[in-house]
Amino acid sequence: MTARIQKGKLAIAKELYDFIENEALPGSGLDSETYWKNFEQVVVDLSPKNKALLAKRDDIQAKIDEWHRNNKFELGAYKAFLTEIGYLVPEVEDFQISTENVDEEIALLAGAQLVVPVRNARYCLNAANARWGSLYDALYGFDVIPEDGGAEKGKGYNPVRGDKVIAFAKNFLNETFPLANGSHAEATKYAVEGKKLVVTLKDGSTSTLAKEAQFVGFNGDEAAPTEIVLLNNGLHVVIEIDANSPIGKTDAAGVKDLVLEAAVTTIQDLEDSIAAVDAEEKVEGYRNWLGLMKGTLSESIEKNGKTVTRTLNKDRTHKNLIGGETKLHGRSLMLLRNVGHLMTNPAILVEGEEVFEGIMDALVTPLLTISDIRGENENKNSRKGSMYIFKPKMHGPEEVAFAVELFERAEQALGLPAKTLKIGIMDEERRTSVNLKNCIAAAKDRTIFINTGFMDRTGDEIHTSMEAAPVVRKEAVKTQKWIASYENRNVAIGLACGLQGKAQIGKGMWPKPDSMKDMLATKTAHPNAGASCAWVPSPSGAVIHAIHYHQCNVSERQKELLNTQPLSLDDLLTPPLATDTNWTEEEKTKELENNLQGILGYVVRWVDLGVGCSKVPDINNVGLMEDRATLRISSQHVANWLRHGIVSAAQVEEVMQRMAKIVDEQNANDPLYTPMAPSFDGYAYKAAYDLVFKGGEQPSGYTEPLLHAARLKLKGYTGD
Repeated sequence: MTARIQKGKLAIAKELYDFIENEALPGSGLDSETYWKNFEQVVVDLSPKNKALLAKRDDIQAKIDEWHRNNKFELGAYKAFLTEIGYLVPEVEDFQISTENVDEEIALLAGAQLVVPVRNARYCLNAANARWGSLYDALYGFDVIPEDGGAEKGKGYNPVRGDKVIAFAKNFLNETFPLANGSHAEATKYAVEGKKLVVTLKDGSTSTLAKEAQFVGFNGDEAAPTEIVLLNNGLHVVIEIDANSPIGKTDAAGVKDLVLEAAVTTIQDLEDSIAAVDAEEKVEGYRNWLGLMKGTLSESIEKNGKTVTRTLNKDRTHKNLIGGETKLHGRSLMLLRNVGHLMTNPAILVEGEEVFEGIMDALVTPLLTISDIRGENENKNSRKGSMYIFKPKMHGPEEVAFAVELFERAEQALGLPAKTLKIGIMDEERRTSVNLKNCIAAAKDRTIFINTGFMDRTGDEIHTSMEAAPVVRKEAVKTQKWIASYENRNVAIGLACGLQGKAQIGKGMWPKPDSMKDMLATKTAHPNAGASCAWVPSPSGAVIHAIHYHQCNVSERQKELLNTQPLSLDDLLTPPLATDTNWTEEEKTKELENNLQGILGYVVRWVDLGVGCSKVPDINNVGLMEDRATLRISSQHVANWLRHGIVSAAQVEEVMQRMAKIVDEQNANDPLYTPMAPSFDGYAYKAAYDLVFKGGEQPSGYTEPLLHAARLKLKGYTGD
């Protein structure tokens, strides 16, 4: 039995109630009675609307399934049908968003964005502090610098590798902050003279920057600065100088590092990258967010036999060129991803039913943010008095409008100024993509973000057209015309709705945290596509990706793109159906192995250990950053091939058991790991099995209902 406290119609798990009473309400200006009374009212008023929206999803999907069963796909007839059932809605008139009080990190700056599970305090702090990162460390530790020619990482410092790192960094300076004459590689001294940066070169000559305005400040003495602060495309780069340091000693100008402004923003995540199925796990996430917003979060870790305590970095300061001091924000601007409209949670029961988790998040998380909204905290997050909430997995403009209504009600319940709560609209469901302009219009005075999330969106793409025909192989899905249209239209519609200068336009995750060389080579596509932020899997990844925002001026790129026509809606509405299905048995087996190994590798951590995001080895032992979105695409893909007889249930079961053994082997060194083989009857294995064999009947192909149920069973919860 869960111990509960009764407040009106709410039966609140004691753990959550105590957290709210003892940690969240003190200092908020709200008394307990008022808070719970208002909470109850919002839940009672909005739960029926939430239920009705979910019922509409199911009704629309049932109609689409029926249509596909009775009709061969033809675009014209399909579009007419989607319009008839209210899936495609008439487009609103042109408009510009009017969101106000948006911090510059969202409105004006373009840069890397981290997403981290807010249940993990260490990751939370690392991400928040990843606003500034060492280029030397990022290059030294990853494969951007190859390990040939004696440049192995090894143990201890390898000067051959170090020299290559330094050469790369100097080249970055030459490309980004070129000198009027000569090269940063030839520099023997950096000094400040007459408000200019003067660089002495090996031949004794001096030079300034080709663009003198790029020099914006320094620390130390003018004649012997310890830091040189440069600015390009809104992002700072700091040359750190210390001729006595181990690295500075080896440099003619005493340069010991380049520090880049890296993760400009971070999504602290309560959704896809965490497992939070009950009050205990929700409170862990809520408590960390409260600590981030008060500026008090800390985490002690053991490192080399010593205890190291991590806290939030303070702001940075430097001397400016007009004789004063400039303060630079020391931390990544943090946004919080709440859960979507689908799930309920046993943390609170309302007249015996679980509360909608999205409603609970909306009434709890802004309460935890009050000290930041009012600017009363030690380390500020927003300087504009706003809270930024990403809202995932919404289907169409009605559901965005419901999120807006929920936020309005939360503001009123907590006594916050109107429009304090801003919304990030995640474009990861097909009904949102095809009606994106209307979705933004539904939140036009609160929108601060839209994005493309390939994995979830592909899962929904497959699920929506589950009954139509078999889909192409998973890798080939990325080459289909729907996705090019989706990526293009998201930016084009966002710009046409006036997001530039007011909101972010985002692109998806780089999945391979150890492959930074490939990321450097390819992820420049995101800023070039007009995106002002894109997801990276680590603080080092943010430093490497920051280079791209120096190479591409996103603001200028967006102005260019404003005049272009988006790709067609027809392309967007063309599902990735296979034109022929003559795959060999080997190809089919490979497809199953790839999908099922990925599902099992992730599910076993999620269900058994409560880890929602981690580096999971794929079938080739390449570590991939996985969250629930990966699971959704893979499970829907196998479900589709089962539905159309491309593979048989027996084939899937055989491969699944074989892959379970491989996943067991990959985790053999983990003392906390429980093997799935040979019994194949644990909670995790059964959940993975159901995700595939019951994938077609899961709401929108979501994985949460089955995963939550499995983890709650494992934890011994069977209902009150």
